[in-house]
Amino acid sequence: METIQPGDIRVRHAEPADLGAMVGLLQILFTIEEDFVFDAAKARQGLLLLLEADRAAVLVAEQDGLVIGMCTGQVVISTAEGGPAVLVEDVVVLPGMRGRGAGRMLLDALAAWSAGQGAARMQILADRNNDGGIAFYLRTGWRSTRLICLRRRETGS
Repeated sequence: METIQPGDIRVRHAEPADLGAMVGLLQILFTIEEDFVFDAAKARQGLLLLLEADRAAVLVAEQDGLVIGMCTGQVVISTAEGGPAVLVEDVVVLPGMRGRGAGRMLLDALAAWSAGQGAARMQILADRNNDGGIAFYLRTGWRSTRLICLRRRETGS
C-alpha cells in the first residue's frame, strides 16, 4: 500500500468529483492559447466525455487533497506507426505549484498508461508562444517535429 506523506504529490485517475478543479485548470491553460476561447460549459462537457471514454485517460496531480494539475490523453490510430498513438492534451499545473515535479509525474503516468494501450508514441500540441511549456516538454524528453497543426471548423460548430 502506498504511503502518502503530507505535502507529497500523487497522480491518480480523475473522478467526476474533480470536474470543478479541472475546469478551473483549463481556464488557466486557455489564457495562453490564442486559438481557443475558454467556455466552462464546453470544457466540463469535454472532460465528462473523456472520463467516460474507454480509450482516454484523465489524470490529476493532487497535494494534500487539492487538485494542483491535470493532463488528458486519448488513443488515436496512426498509419505511420501502424497502430495506436496517444494524443496528449490539457497539460496544466497551478502556477504557484510549478517546478515541484507535478507536470513530470503527470506525463510519466500518462506514458505508462499509453504503453498499456500499446501506443508506439505520444504526441502533443503546444501554443507556439508558450515558451515555458515548450521548454518543459523539451526538458522531459519531448522533441519538436517539422509538422504544423492545421484545423478546420465545420459549419454550425
